[in-house]
This record gives sequence, C-alpha cells and structure tokens, in this order.
Amino acid sequence: MHFPVIFHVGAFALPAHLVFESLGYFLGFRSFLWLRGRWRDPLPTETRYLVIAAAVVGAALGARILAMLQNLPSQPSLAGLATAAGGKTIVGGLLGGFMSVEWVKRALGVRIRTGDLFVLPLCIGIAIGRVGCFLAGLTDHTYGNPTRLPWGVDFGDGLSRHPTQLYEIAALALIAAWAWRARRSAGFETGDLFRGFITFYCAFRFALEVIKPEPRLALGMSAIQWTCLMAIGSQYSFARRFLRYARGTRSAAPPIEPRPRAPR
Repeated sequence: MHFPVIFHVGAFALPAHLVFESLGYFLGFRSFLWLRGRWRDPLPTETRYLVIAAAVVGAALGARILAMLQNLPSQPSLAGLATAAGGKTIVGGLLGGFMSVEWVKRALGVRIRTGDLFVLPLCIGIAIGRVGCFLAGLTDHTYGNPTRLPWGVDFGDGLSRHPTQLYEIAALALIAAWAWRARRSAGFETGDLFRGFITFYCAFRFALEVIKPEPRLALGMSAIQWTCLMAIGSQYSFARRFLRYARGTRSAAPPIEPRPRAPR
C-alpha cells in the first residue's frame, strides 16, 4: 500500500482522509438520530439542537487550541503557531465541546445530564475518521514511533511504525461495547455513559501518546497528556461508581445489608 491513499473517481482525485472524515461526520450524526428515536431523550428537540450547536462550536475551538499547545515546544514562534492553528486534535475537540455545552445548558437553565446520546455516535464517527488518518500516512501526523513488532506499518518514510490509528479504532470499539452494556445496568446514573467515555478515551490517549513522536512539555509529557490527566481527574465521581460496579460484577455475593443498631 502506498500512502497517502487517493481515490480516483472520474476526473476527481479524492484524498482518503477527506472521504473518511466526511463519512465519519455523516454516519456519526445518522447514528445519533437513530439512537434518539430509540432511547428516550430528556431534552425537547429545540433545546437538543442548541446543545449540538454549542458542542460543534466548542469542539472546533478546543480542537485547534489544544493543537497549538501540543506543537508549542517545536514551534515557539508566532509563524509556527499560526501554522499549528490549522491542526486539530480530538481530545481538545471533546473537551471544548463538553465545556461549551455545559455553559449553554447553564444559560438555558438545563440541569439534567445530556451527553449519553452522544457516546456511541462519537465512537462511530471517530473510528471511521481514524481510518482516514491511517490512509493519509505521514501527512496526518497521527502515526506512532518506529517499532519492530510484526504489525508495524511503513507510512512512506522507510520506517516500520506503530499504526496508532488502528489501536484507537480498537479502543473505541471496546468503549462502545462497554457503553451499550452499561446503559442496561442499574449501577450507573444518567450521564455516566458520557463521563465514562471521556474517562476511558482520555486514559487511552494518555497511554497512546507514549508511543507517538509528539513534542513534550513538563515532566516529559505532551500537552495532550496533561489535558487527559485533567479530564480524568474531573470525572472522579464516575470513577468511584465504576469501581463499585466492577467489584459488584466480579462478585456473586448478595449486597450487604446494614446491621441493625443495638438498642440504647
């Protein structure tokens, strides 16, 4: 396989990255509409689409801001930052969208958690988009460090590298499977699917950055890794519920009943 992959349709040459990124947006939104029709949406239609608009704007800003911070060590000049501003990162998009939605919900007086419907569409959309990142080769800058593992891929520079895009697709499939199962469990609260998605995805991305040739900031960690740590820390209440749930599924013992108090 030669990278980057280009699809030739008649007189048109379409980069595979553009094709799969567009397909990811389309199928992600279609899956959201399908799920909204099957699951009970706590928001009226008008409010839901205001939330989606806020998520899109926040995601666009967050994706570019974190991309600039990620490349700051290697491009400290203003010209370099202007170039980096054209990049995007999914972690920044997710957290930017999350913060924007929370701000809009507060302005509208919406107090319920609204992110669960986005989890499976996000998994689908990001996974399809990562296929495009893989087929883009070196131009997308999402590849991993050189490796001697048998599944390493030469993206065009003569080095066998970790196909980190494929690792991410596998991780998203596992997160989606967890979310589908957890939705039917009584051990979680409304909003926990989205909180779990943020927690698991950021934990995976933190680990994945170790095998990627990214610029490093303090303590040898990249801007994405620092951001992931902060995101994971903000979901402390979910982590406690998840650990209780995990312990409960491993044990067949009935729940412990509180012991009666001795009479005084």
